[in-house]
Amino acid sequence: MRRALSAFLGLAALLALATALALAAEVGFGQLYYNGQVVRTVVPPAAFPHEGTDNFYKVEGGVSGQLGIAAVAPGAAGYHGGHWKVFHVRFTGTPVLLTSEAAVLGAAAAGAVAVTRTPGEDFLCPIQP
Repeated sequence: MRRALSAFLGLAALLALATALALAAEVGFGQLYYNGQVVRTVVPPAAFPHEGTDNFYKVEGGVSGQLGIAAVAPGAAGYHGGHWKVFHVRFTGTPVLLTSEAAVLGAAAAGAVAVTRTPGEDFLCPIQP
């Protein structure tokens, strides 16, 4: 009887913890750039390390108004629902506003930014059409 009661209390504690964590996890909303346009996002409370398929550029040390940059969006060929493969973008000189993957890649080719893949930061964040 004692074992059954102990097991029950352990299960009850585990369920209480799971419920508290679920209630603490809230969906957020945000914005990012896609091909020069600001688009809305839905940010679920979930990370997907090493699972990204679509390029996402996290710009560090950018100018005021700089947002993250998505390489694809709904309706574009190759969009996988917002499973982002994260790249950090760091300026090597004077920051400028970057608003597209083409701008990031052009700045990298010119040596104006360093782009580093960070698979441990991959995440899910669908873009709203």
